[in-house]
Amino acid sequence: MRRLTVLVVILTLFPSVAASATTLEELLERSRTAAYTAEQMISCSTPDGFRGVLARISQQGSSLSITSMTEAGNEIAIGPGVWARSGAGGVVQETTLGGEMIEFVSQYEVEEVGSRWFMGRDASGYRLIRDGVIRGEMVLDDETGAMVRMTSFDNKGSSYCDRRFITFEPVELEAPEFELPEGPTLVLEELAEMPAEVAGFTRVDSYIDNGGLTLTYYSDGFFSFAIFRTPSRVELPESLPVEFDGFRYERVFTAGQVSYAWEVRDQAMAMVGDLPPDLHQAVLEAMPRPVDFGFVQRLWRNLFGPR
Repeated sequence: MRRLTVLVVILTLFPSVAASATTLEELLERSRTAAYTAEQMISCSTPDGFRGVLARISQQGSSLSITSMTEAGNEIAIGPGVWARSGAGGVVQETTLGGEMIEFVSQYEVEEVGSRWFMGRDASGYRLIRDGVIRGEMVLDDETGAMVRMTSFDNKGSSYCDRRFITFEPVELEAPEFELPEGPTLVLEELAEMPAEVAGFTRVDSYIDNGGLTLTYYSDGFFSFAIFRTPSRVELPESLPVEFDGFRYERVFTAGQVSYAWEVRDQAMAMVGDLPPDLHQAVLEAMPRPVDFGFVQRLWRNLFGPR
């Protein structure tokens, strides 16, 4: 399951908000080519308790290195067409991405908050509003376009997650090196059986790998999630059971992310994303419902896969 979680981190690093304000569009475009080092604090209030992490980020254009400063052995390296995650024993997972993200129109109204002064630098603030509710606030560094702070909100206006830089230094860096063993390739492929729209989210693209894993990525221009389908059961360490309409799922919150796992008749499924809690049920309801397998059936599936 760790491989699934890492991939969504990559897909959501660069916001895809299609703003009507030219200034914000320019800043977001600038952020995709920025070069800097930073330390970022992520803190989230979830139904299962507080989740937080301190991370060190180095970016050089589309290449990034993200290292947890509070969880030992947790490091992500990202570059054009490739990603890898390494722990204390070296590289533990990596793959190659194929295809490019598809552009789509955001469903958010953008409200300019005005000039900000963040960590001694000029910055600009924006609010993202959907259906009359503020769902996000962003602060972008004027020089580099880097998103130095972002807060997401639930439908009642309560803060869900806050991501903020506590140090920030624009620099010229060397892009991370990717001396990795060969791994599975995720190939861009249209998965027609997955819905084009889910609870106000648009299907952006789909991937499939040679091990039978499929990934379908959805976004509304600010929040995003991915639906994974795999031949074998998805394990979520430290997960808790949760029920929606009598259907049971396994759920785990980490800083800035939520993951659900469940099993259906012919495969296992997972949902991983940055959605605030009020949006979870509507997304899960649009997917195949969980099936409660007995002990013998579960043992068979774990040993031999679905049949």
